[in-house]
Amino acid sequence: MFETFINEYGTTLIYTVVTAILGFVGIAIKTLLERFVNDKRKQKIVETCVKAAEQIYKELKGKEKLEKVKENIVAMLNENGLTISELEMDMLIEAAVAEMNKQIKKESVEYVEN
Repeated sequence: MFETFINEYGTTLIYTVVTAILGFVGIAIKTLLERFVNDKRKQKIVETCVKAAEQIYKELKGKEKLEKVKENIVAMLNENGLTISELEMDMLIEAAVAEMNKQIKKESVEYVEN
């Protein structure tokens, strides 16, 4: 009886299990890729907003400029259907500012050397 069942439905069961496993793996990969892509998009948006703030809000200093940057980041992320936590935004802003300052310092050293 068990052999008859396996002979009739064995391959169907195997196909079903394999399909379920592949479906799960596909969903997991999609989720990871979306997270990676969204993180990269957030990083690019923050970098853009930080660089733009340096050009647009030259008269503002410190906290005022930071608040404008945060407003612009949230607006651009909302346009792209993305959300961000306050902590994540602060960390990405700090990283973008550090990178920008590093680039400015490198350019000024190159200018002095020439």
